Amino acid sequence: MRAVDCCRGARLAGSASVADHAWALLLQVGFELVSAHFAAAVAEVDLAPAQARALHELDLERPISMRELAERLKSDPSNVTGLIDRLEARGLVERRPDPRDRRIKGLALTAAGARLRARLFARLYSAPPAVAALAKGDQWALRDVLQRVVSNSTGEVSDPSRRTSSRTTDATTAT
Repeated sequence: MRAVDCCRGARLAGSASVADHAWALLLQVGFELVSAHFAAAVAEVDLAPAQARALHELDLERPISMRELAERLKSDPSNVTGLIDRLEARGLVERRPDPRDRRIKGLALTAAGARLRARLFARLYSAPPAVAALAKGDQWALRDVLQRVVSNSTGEVSDPSRRTSSRTTDATTAT
């Protein structure tokens, strides 16, 4: 597979700043590494990408409406119906009557759906070789910088005590 040169695109767009170059590299990671990792993870559990995203949003204990799931998936509710029908046919999702209004059905994971999601998450949230191969210090630096990027984009302030305690925990478990 030929690597996408996102930095080339930034240069062609006239972008020369370090921030633009960093963004171009993040795009490249997203286009190549993340997409391939996600595709492999969902294929291992025999799901379509949209089905995996639905399982990610659903809960075993707290059903949500079809409309809420559609909003979370940024999808039209009519598309979500077929998606849920396929997951329900596999025994991964169930429609439950809302105790306040029996005309409304809530969507929830089944026990089988929760087990499959756990397998998916174990694979999906394990670092791919390109990240795992980095030196520990580089992994910490990458995590910290990306956490600040996420915080800047959401307006949420990251918890520095969490960062320190997880480093301490990681360091003690590594020895």
